[in-house]
Amino acid sequence: MNIAHIITAIQANRINITQHAWKEAREDNLILDEIFLATLTGEIIENYPADKPYPSCLTCGYTKANKPVHTVWAYDDKTQIGILITVYQPDPERWIDWKIRK
Repeated sequence: MNIAHIITAIQANRINITQHAWKEAREDNLILDEIFLATLTGEIIENYPADKPYPSCLTCGYTKANKPVHTVWAYDDKTQIGILITVYQPDPERWIDWKIRK
């Protein structure tokens, strides 16, 4: 997956946010602006090309306060819609430099 597709979808407001992503964002006290900024300035750290119904990816980026944020996005090539599947602040016990699984 290409992060440029997700960035374009965010900038064009062509996004869907799952109920799961809303729940996780609330639990980690993340607002949409922080989530979008982390994605727009972040990078793909894992690709999941076999995910269904659309390929997805895990991104890592940072908020203005320099908090790490992971997002999982899917992208529908046909509709050009980005789908935010989940979002969370990564656990330092599970990640090296927020980008490599321990």
